[in-house]
Amino acid sequence: MRAVINPYNPTLMRKSVKPLVLITILALLYSPSFAQLKLPGINGVGNDIKKVIEDYPNRFINLMGEVIAENTQSTDYRCTLKVNGAEEVIITRYSAKREVCSWKARMLTTENFEKARQKFKSLFGQLNNLSIDMGEGRGFHLNGKYEIPVEGKKFATVLFSAEPASETVKKLIVELTLQYVEPMEWRVELLIYDRDRQDNEKGKTVED
Repeated sequence: MRAVINPYNPTLMRKSVKPLVLITILALLYSPSFAQLKLPGINGVGNDIKKVIEDYPNRFINLMGEVIAENTQSTDYRCTLKVNGAEEVIITRYSAKREVCSWKARMLTTENFEKARQKFKSLFGQLNNLSIDMGEGRGFHLNGKYEIPVEGKKFATVLFSAEPASETVKKLIVELTLQYVEPMEWRVELLIYDRDRQDNEKGKTVED
């Protein structure tokens, strides 16, 4: 006599559900809509900033690309590292007795102050407490104090420093800025440079 299988048997249903769940998860992972979701860490700049800081002791020499501008006291180079979301990334080498370099990424240009404010806040959240390992036990994290942007002030800045600071990064400064540029632009930028750099070497704005 042939056995009759009950299609509503709970045991069989549990066995068949597991493969279906697995197939559904795999389908979501490879679907375009899922790939566009802004999951934590996927669309941030943290990993890119880590790579830049890792080359900071080398004065960004491994990230220098073609020359894009030669000035009286400095030379601008295109950065070869593609920074997530950046509009433009420039490395500047200054003419001095000692080798002085800075790195700058323009992260947003907009006429809308609210968009600029949101970008500024988002970047602060991604950079503050960012852990960086320089190797040989020289790990540290970035620490900065948030400044609330005010439209009427037309400028806001956060300075991040390394904590704890080893000899290699004791002068390291990561700066996040939001500034108004005439005639009607708001710019959000990231800069990396030495703490004791001269005032005229800090945050040089490259006009279009």
